[in-house]
Amino acid sequence: MCLVALAFDNHPRWRIVLAGNRDESHARPTAPLASWDDAPILAGRDLASGGTWVGLDPKGRVAVVTNVRDGFPQPHQGPSRGALPVAFLAGTQDAETTTDALLDRAGDYAPFNLLLADATSCWHLGNHPRRLDQLAPGVHGISNGPIDAPWPKTRHLCAALEQWLDAGDDDLQPLWAALADERIAADDALPDTGVGLELERRLSAAFIRGETYGTRASTIVLVDRDGQGWIHERRFGPEGVFLGETRLSNRD
Repeated sequence: MCLVALAFDNHPRWRIVLAGNRDESHARPTAPLASWDDAPILAGRDLASGGTWVGLDPKGRVAVVTNVRDGFPQPHQGPSRGALPVAFLAGTQDAETTTDALLDRAGDYAPFNLLLADATSCWHLGNHPRRLDQLAPGVHGISNGPIDAPWPKTRHLCAALEQWLDAGDDDLQPLWAALADERIAADDALPDTGVGLELERRLSAAFIRGETYGTRASTIVLVDRDGQGWIHERRFGPEGVFLGETRLSNRD
């Protein structure tokens, strides 16, 4: 993922609410959201590495990973970041134990932020810089920088999620609209991640529309306090053309 807003343990019905966008090269082979045959996971699949960017399991546990942008991507020979959500969702350890065990070998991976949420807690692990945090109940946001960094698109998506929570109904249209937001941030609000001003501008939109690179999927996940939930994915092709959507429950 490249943009995530997550609400943990601050809604009377929903223990976890997640909304996020995956931005990626349109040429990278990807399977749509599905129930995996080889693991108890509901997720899309990166067919280049076999991993995923966000997923849900039958217990209502959620995992999501973002990359961290620090200049242009460099070749990396280590394990795929997409394996991190899979290891948690296919395993038996809780979020705290999983992130704690990963801390010492987090440097084996290209720069990432990992969020893992289970029935009792939500943990963040990052490796650039290396940090481990238990997240307090509330709304948190990540893009391609530090957790809760005030990047414009992260602030806008978190604000939309907070408004949705306050509204107290299940109409998801405000969240889909926030994920589809194509506004470009003002130059003085842009982060400096080492890719130049022109690209910083383009990447400042929540939804990126492009011929070779852009938003490939928008995803919303909701999990109630009994662990029952669902994951809903909308998919897009070059220039943001809508390709289809899938919604799956973790108790079907």
